[in-house]
Amino acid sequence: MAKTIALFFKKESSVGILLMIATLLAIVLANSPFARVYDYFLDTPFEVRLGNQLHIAKPLLLWINDGLMAVFFVLIGLEVKREVLIGQLSSKEQIILPGAAALGGMLIPACIYALLNHGDSIALDGWAIPAATDIAFALGVLALLAKRVPSSLRIFLLALAIMDDLGAIIIIALFYSSDLSMIMLVLAAICVAILFVLNRLQVTYLASYLWVGALLWVLVLKSGVHATLAGVVLAFAIPLHGKDNSGHSPLETLEHSLQPWVSFFILPVFAFANAGIPLTGIGFDTLFQSVPLGIMLGLLVGKLVGVFGFSYMAIKLGMARLPIAATWQHMAGVAALCGIGFTMSLFIGGLAFQHTGGDARTYLTTHRIGILAGSLLSGLFGYLILQQADRRNRKTQTQL
Repeated sequence: MAKTIALFFKKESSVGILLMIATLLAIVLANSPFARVYDYFLDTPFEVRLGNQLHIAKPLLLWINDGLMAVFFVLIGLEVKREVLIGQLSSKEQIILPGAAALGGMLIPACIYALLNHGDSIALDGWAIPAATDIAFALGVLALLAKRVPSSLRIFLLALAIMDDLGAIIIIALFYSSDLSMIMLVLAAICVAILFVLNRLQVTYLASYLWVGALLWVLVLKSGVHATLAGVVLAFAIPLHGKDNSGHSPLETLEHSLQPWVSFFILPVFAFANAGIPLTGIGFDTLFQSVPLGIMLGLLVGKLVGVFGFSYMAIKLGMARLPIAATWQHMAGVAALCGIGFTMSLFIGGLAFQHTGGDARTYLTTHRIGILAGSLLSGLFGYLILQQADRRNRKTQTQL
């Protein structure tokens, strides 16, 4: 039994399976006699107070979205920094193809959503929802076909997702911050300066960065800028190499420490807390309202057209090359998988509609329906395309 559990957690597809279980559990609870217990659990207030100067009071749901997800963004920041310095994004040639694909995968879905919601200023706040990609789910689906698709596709998808996450970070910073406090921003800037100094002095003691990073999170939370961005800033400050380029890497040490916690705890908890959609009064026609329809089409059509189209242009213009052993059908399959927005789309959707009032509060429910439908269809469509590509390749090899 222990060996079976250990093997499960080593599989790349296991994260996606856990996310699906958490999602289904949340939906079942939200539509069962235990719905009140589920809501009560998420609305449970938690407070942290230090005298009269520091007071943070939030329901459990926001501690998950603002606190635990900040740790998730630390991991994203560490991955981005490592890939830019020594990995798949460390040269111009390596950046162009996933960069073009990520740009198209954000731009086209956002345009589709905006076209369907251009008459509603509140709904337009959700334009970035279909621009996101859930790397855990996408890689999980790809892992189901691991031995039947070129390994270069995983590298391409991972690099694309990293660029996509970087775009999401920029979007959150620019468009989902409000009611800024200059005092807190100045104090946060001092923390950033301290992190920069620690980095320049090549301090490798991780606790030094983490304590300053925790204070930075509190100050950014109080400043009006979304607190998860503190995680990215902290990650960028962690040095890749130790003093005198010794074999010790603080960045990789922290990355490896966070990876299992993020994959097997934080993301499933986030999915459980945000995917519970009460379906009472919601019919099939709800999916065709402008907000969920814009999200669903953005993920299902926009991601496919954007990722594949921009990749095609970059390759045909001679700026990039197809991944090794990959075909255009493989590229179409990966482009479809990028339409699995799920956790990142839910996160951005919460930011977009959390302050809406009146009838617009329904967007907090309907946008999740669009995310779940678009992500499910994209995952299924991408899997079928890649499976068909594998069959075609086998048939060709047999004929030869």
